Amino acid sequence: MWVNVLVFLLTHLLTGMGIIFNQDYVCITESGSFTTNSTYGKNLDHILDSLPDNVSKSGGFFTATAGQDSSKAYALGLCSGDLNPHDCYGLVKSAVRDFRDKCPDQKEAISWSGDPACIVRYANRPFFGILELEPTTAGTITHDIVSNLPRFDTIWESLTDRLVRNASNGSSSHKYATGEAYFTVSQNINAQMQCTPDISQEECDSCLRAATSSFKECCHGKQGGYVQKPNCMFTFDLIPTITQDQKPEKNQNKSIWVPLGESLSAILGLALVSACGIFLWKRTNIQGDKEDSQEVQLLDLVIGSGNHENSSENVETSQEFPSIKLDILLAATTNFCDENKLGQGGFGPVYKGTLADGNEIAVKRLSRASSQGLLEFKNEVMLIAKLQHRNLVRLLGCCLAKNEKLLVYDFMPNRSLDMFLFGLSLKLLNNDIFLIHKPNEFKYLTNIFFLERLLDSSLATQLSWQKRFNIIKGTARGIMYLHEDSHLRVIHRDLKASNVLLDHEMNPKISDFGMAKIFCGDQNEANTNRVAGTYGYMAPEYAMEGVFSVKSDVFSFGVILLEIISGKKNNGFHLSELAWKLWSKGEGMKLIDEHFANSSVPTEVVKCIQIGLLCVQVDPANRPTMSTVVAMLGSETITLPLPVDPTFYVGHFVAEAIQLSFTDRIFSVNEVTISNISTR
Repeated sequence: MWVNVLVFLLTHLLTGMGIIFNQDYVCITESGSFTTNSTYGKNLDHILDSLPDNVSKSGGFFTATAGQDSSKAYALGLCSGDLNPHDCYGLVKSAVRDFRDKCPDQKEAISWSGDPACIVRYANRPFFGILELEPTTAGTITHDIVSNLPRFDTIWESLTDRLVRNASNGSSSHKYATGEAYFTVSQNINAQMQCTPDISQEECDSCLRAATSSFKECCHGKQGGYVQKPNCMFTFDLIPTITQDQKPEKNQNKSIWVPLGESLSAILGLALVSACGIFLWKRTNIQGDKEDSQEVQLLDLVIGSGNHENSSENVETSQEFPSIKLDILLAATTNFCDENKLGQGGFGPVYKGTLADGNEIAVKRLSRASSQGLLEFKNEVMLIAKLQHRNLVRLLGCCLAKNEKLLVYDFMPNRSLDMFLFGLSLKLLNNDIFLIHKPNEFKYLTNIFFLERLLDSSLATQLSWQKRFNIIKGTARGIMYLHEDSHLRVIHRDLKASNVLLDHEMNPKISDFGMAKIFCGDQNEANTNRVAGTYGYMAPEYAMEGVFSVKSDVFSFGVILLEIISGKKNNGFHLSELAWKLWSKGEGMKLIDEHFANSSVPTEVVKCIQIGLLCVQVDPANRPTMSTVVAMLGSETITLPLPVDPTFYVGHFVAEAIQLSFTDRIFSVNEVTISNISTR
C-alpha cells in the first residue's frame, strides 16, 4: 500500500515539476533507436535538413517523407499562425538542431520549442492526419489569480470555448485562433489556440478541449500557462489593459477601513491635499513652458492620466498617451515637406518620418481647419491606445503642441490596399495637382484633395490570389476583434480599402478610428444625426437613417471583399449588383480581376463572392456576424447560406437626395466622402 502511495506522490511531483519548469521537447524512447549510418538515419537527416525551408515557404505547415518500408522517415512542421516566414524558418531550424542534440538516436521525437511555440515532430511510422493526445507538456506562470477567481473562470471558459470553435473551423491549411477578453480594469485575458491542419474539425475540437481540460485539472487559478500536444497547442496569459480611468475598486477590503477610524482618514486627506498641490504646481509649471504645453492638453483630454515625467531625453510618456515632442516629429518629417507626404485623408495629410535611430514612422497631421479636429484626435488616441491586435495599425504616440495635433503610427511600407487595387497614382507639380484619367491624358485641377487616380497595373499584379485571400481573412479577423474579442465593443464606421494598410509582408492593418463608436453592455445599435463615413461603403440603414451597428461594418467589409476580388472600386455603388448577376448565373469567375486570374483558386474565389454578397444584404439581420465570416473563410466544409438579390443601392438614395446631374466630380457632404456618383 505504501509503495502505491509513494508512486502516486512521485508521479504527481514529477508532473508538477514538468509544468513549472517547461519541457519543450519529448524523445519517444518507446519507438526505439537507430544508428547514425543506418538507412533510416540518412532518410531522417534528408527530410529534417529541408524541413525549415519547406515549412517557411508553405505557409507555416509542411509534411514530408523519405525512404520505404521500415526505413521510411516521416516529419511534420507547424509554425504559429502569426509568425512570418523568416521567424518560422528560424524556429523550425532550431527545433531540428535540438533534436540532434537532445534525441540524437531516437526514432521518434516531438518539439514545441520557440516563442511562439512551433510543433516539429518526426517518427518511423505514419502519423499524418491521425489525432494523438499524448505525450503532453504543460507549463504555467508562477503567479496565481488573487481576486475575482469566479469571474476569471467564467470569462476564461467563454474565451477558450470560442477559440476552440474558431480554430477547429479553420481550413485544411490553417487551424489557428487568437482572442482577448476583458477581465479587470487593468488586465485582459489573451489566448491562442492552434491545431495541425491535417486533422479534421472534430479532431481539432477534441484535441483543444482536452488541452484546456488538462490545464484546469493541473493548474487552475494560475495567471497564465500552456498545454502542448502532438496535434494542438493552447496558451494564455494576462496582459495589461490601458484604461481611461484607473480608479481603485469601490468597497475593496471595506472591512479594513472601519477600525482604522479618523486617523486613517486624516492621513488620506493629507495625502490627497498634497497630491492636488503637486499636481497644480506641476500644471502651472507646464503651462508656463510652451515646449511642454502638450502635457496639459493631454491631461485635459483624459481623466486620470499617469506619470508625465520624461522617460528619455526627448520623449515623454504616460500610461494613457505616449507623447512625442514636436521637434522630434518636425525633424523626422523634414518639417512636413511634400516629398514625405504619403496621402491626404478627410481630417488632414499623412507624412512619412524617419527617427534619429532609423526607425520609420507615419505621422497623421490633423487639419487645423477641421472643426472636429480635437474630437477626432481624442477619439482616435483613446481607442487605438486600448486596442491591440496584429490586424490593427499600432499607435506609437501622439503630440499636441503649438496648435498641432499629430498621431504617430507604425510606418506601413506598402501603404494602403486601394493603392494596389485601384492604382491611385498621384502627381504633384509646382503645388498644382493633376488628375490623370488615362495614359497621356489629364485634366488640370487645383485645391481638390480627393482624387480619382490612374490604375497602376504593376501594383495590381503584385496581388496574387493568395495574397488577396490573406488580406481578406486578416481584415475579417481585425474587425471581429473590434466587435467581439476586445474589451471594448467598437464599431469602426469608416471601413474602406484606403483604411486597410499593408505592412512589408502584405499583412492587413485596419486604420483610422476617428469616427469609431464604442458600444456598451448589450447595446446592439445606435442612431446618429451626424452620418460620417464614405458612400459606397456605407450600409443603407446608416446612410438613410443614421442607424449603425456591428452589421454596418459587416456591410462595409462585404464591399471591400468584392473590391479585392474584382479590382473595381465601388464608385457607382453597383459592384454588388454586378457580383449578384454573375454569381446567380454561376459565372462568378467573370468578376475577378484579370491580374490574378492565373493564380486564382476558383472554389475559394466563388466562396468569397458568396460571403461578400451575404455581407451586403439590405436587411442587417440577414448579414452574418464577423465571427461567422471568419469561420466561413477558414472552413472548406461549412455550408454557406444563399444570399438574396441586393435590390437596394445606396447610390439611388444619394443621387436622389443630392440631385446630381454631373459625373467625375469629387466633394464632401456632411463629412461623407462621395466619389463618382452618377444618376441612374
